[in-house]
Amino acid sequence: MNRPLRTALRTAATAALATVTLAASALLGATPASAAPAGLPGMDVSSYQGNVNWSAAWNNGARFAYVKATEGTYYTNPYFAQQYNGSYNVGMIRGSYHFARPDTTSGATQANYFVDHGGGWSKDGKTLPGALDIEYNPYGATCYGLSQASMRSWIASFVNQYYARTGRWATIYTTTDWWTTCTGNTSQFAANNPLWIARYSSSVGTLPAGWGTYSFWQWASSGVFPGDQNVWNGTLDRLKVLACNGPC
Repeated sequence: MNRPLRTALRTAATAALATVTLAASALLGATPASAAPAGLPGMDVSSYQGNVNWSAAWNNGARFAYVKATEGTYYTNPYFAQQYNGSYNVGMIRGSYHFARPDTTSGATQANYFVDHGGGWSKDGKTLPGALDIEYNPYGATCYGLSQASMRSWIASFVNQYYARTGRWATIYTTTDWWTTCTGNTSQFAANNPLWIARYSSSVGTLPAGWGTYSFWQWASSGVFPGDQNVWNGTLDRLKVLACNGPC
């Protein structure tokens, strides 16, 4: 699903938002991969997918899922329980994600909202650290009206508060273009925060500064699984290590 279609069409299907989405899609790489890249297959979903047939997704090979939980401090996914619990119940390793709105409230405030509405973490071997979805603004200015320094501060506020609440560093979902434009291509988060890169192309391309590799790659907007198509850059055993923050 082309960014920011995850939000633009799933929360407010208007012509204006669709226009923003189409304009942003070119920045992701216009040509999707013809086949899944190497890695462990997975998916991400939001309310747009409704009630997901998790058994079918599992049988088709999906082994992990990220599920939208929240946006800003005003939205929770009405299908969250079915999606988050359903993926867990069929055996997937799953996590939740928060769509950032840096133009509305502070990063710490949104991290608290996320944790309080499905974004927590437990050392059960099947729960990924929560993800911060920070990307093109479907509602206005690309960088939400923030300077690069202010955006870096906002992200730091979010991930630091998420760590304080859960003991985990959040995964960061973004594109290299947005990250470069809106953060100045900072490398300050690469040491702690796993990277979930979005690029619809046959190669992952240049990564944001500091990350020598990606953890997750969202490589197509549709395919064999409901929602967006992803791969984990490793084996199932290594994904379990991320879920457990070490051995379980």
